[in-house]
Amino acid sequence: MPMIRETIVTTVGADGRVHLAPLGIIADGEGFILAPFHPSTTLENLRVVPFAVANYTDDVRVFAGCLTGRRDWPVTASDKVPVARLAGALAHAELAVTRVSEDARRPRFHCRVVHRVSHAPFEGLNRAKAAVIEAAILVSRLDFLPRDKVEREIDYLRIAVEKTAGAAEQEAWGWLMEKIRSHYAAVAARSG
Repeated sequence: MPMIRETIVTTVGADGRVHLAPLGIIADGEGFILAPFHPSTTLENLRVVPFAVANYTDDVRVFAGCLTGRRDWPVTASDKVPVARLAGALAHAELAVTRVSEDARRPRFHCRVVHRVSHAPFEGLNRAKAAVIEAAILVSRLDFLPRDKVEREIDYLRIAVEKTAGAAEQEAWGWLMEKIRSHYAAVAARSG
């Protein structure tokens, strides 16, 4: 099984608009594979501008925000590629697509690392941050995961948030829980 790093990937469209998306990037030797779902803005952007930036951040609000309609996070120019990076990233890797393996569900964009930069120190792990990331992954899959699985996993993850969260993790958790409640309320309204 390959190693996957949970990052915020920035891409840019033909119109020049920067798009931020949480994406697990797959380690591939000295590079990475980006495998966005079809359809998605990240996928379309990579097709027209074959560059991306993997932004390493421990601010879990960015992950939760991107999944709950809060995508307005500050960006700044990258050094070597025509795609902006997340301004608050601890580090980033600038990527160039070298080839694409087509797939109906998740095409794979094989990328080489063009440039890497560290911006700030990583100050340690926090169980609440990890729980928010896992909850964000669940939220990104609400349309195809069974509700009981989502609820069981959220119940378990809630323990880490209650025991170790700071204000940022609590805020991100709240956004995700509201998204889950809204999703299931809409499902109930459609079926009832």
